[in-house]
Amino acid sequence: MQPLTRIRLGLTAWYAATFGLILVLLGGGLFAVIRSQITAQLDTSLEAATEQLMRAANIREMEAAEARGQVVDAVDELHIPDRQLFLLTATAAPFKPPSAPAWVTRAARRAIAAGDVTLNSHIGHGHTLRIHAATFTTSSGTRYIALAAADRVELEDRYASLIGAFGGASLAALLLVALGGWILMRKSTAPVEATMSQMRRFMADAAHELRTPIAVLRTRAEVALQREREPSAYIETLTRVEEEAERLGGIVGDLLTLAHADAGEWPVAHDRLFLDDIALDAADAAHVLARQRGVALEVGTFEESPIIGDRALVRQLLMQILDNAVKFTPRGGRVRVDVSATNGTSTVVVADTGIGIPAAQMPHVFDRFYRAENARERAPGAGLGLSIARWIATAHGATVSLDSAPGAGTTVTLRFPRAP
Repeated sequence: MQPLTRIRLGLTAWYAATFGLILVLLGGGLFAVIRSQITAQLDTSLEAATEQLMRAANIREMEAAEARGQVVDAVDELHIPDRQLFLLTATAAPFKPPSAPAWVTRAARRAIAAGDVTLNSHIGHGHTLRIHAATFTTSSGTRYIALAAADRVELEDRYASLIGAFGGASLAALLLVALGGWILMRKSTAPVEATMSQMRRFMADAAHELRTPIAVLRTRAEVALQREREPSAYIETLTRVEEEAERLGGIVGDLLTLAHADAGEWPVAHDRLFLDDIALDAADAAHVLARQRGVALEVGTFEESPIIGDRALVRQLLMQILDNAVKFTPRGGRVRVDVSATNGTSTVVVADTGIGIPAAQMPHVFDRFYRAENARERAPGAGLGLSIARWIATAHGATVSLDSAPGAGTTVTLRFPRAP
């Protein structure tokens, strides 16, 4: 398993575990609150049942001279679902029904002592009853005890349904959170994965590019040391060593530039500059290389084009574009530079009559260490120049566009935001 995948799984697990803990704490709190409310509702319903029993007893006693029979009728006529009703005398003796379990008389005695009482009573076989008992006196002055009881299994059923519903919803939410966390981790770590992949590829390409000049240096030194030679032979060997060392130094310098650029450690000045002046200076410097290769370097339209940026970096950018244009233009070809300012944009166009770039290679020309086969044949290099050029352009808010075809030349267009 790849390290990044392990990190994603670990973060997703922590995310899901944290959410699960929150659900447990929230569920526990809600369950405690709801349990208290349901218990309070049951107690209220039991109190209401005893009050109805008291009212019915009073009404029946007032309707007839013989209170006993009417009170009994009152108990018989009351039908409250899932509630057991008992009427007892002031001495806790069963009155209606004529007999009662021991838990009824125990609750009645506690009601006699306290006036009214609400309690739980375990009756065996895992059953627990919730009981409310209260004493009352009828209009004739007779004292009775009204008692209502309900099986707590009613509460347990409601608790079970509540726990089941909450547990199902929590499980579904936890699964969704885990899935969402995994997707979020993938999206958030995708740039890291891309960066790591780019770094691995960059290091592999750098090692490959550095290996060749280092191997050449070592080979030349070993050959020179195998036997004594003429001074001229040593001079030639040292000259070749110097060339390879210079090439190696150039690659290392470009790598350091890109490393500082990637880390955001390269300071970029923001001065008011004139792009036309920098382009003219770069074209003048490129004339030397153009003459050596037999290429005509022309300066076309030059309009005043103010920009904000770093003069050294902008010049390096233009020199890189001009250097590539001259290198890949055959002897007798032309390179033209134009600078214009329109619609709030300062533009540099470098057009050549060189070998061109195949369409399949166009998307990769700015990739690090990428060099097309025709480029490898015409000029040495590590393929880092255009990567640096793109970074400089991006740092200045500029865009780089290419228009090229094999054998028809290449046109590079740089567009900078124009300074006010």
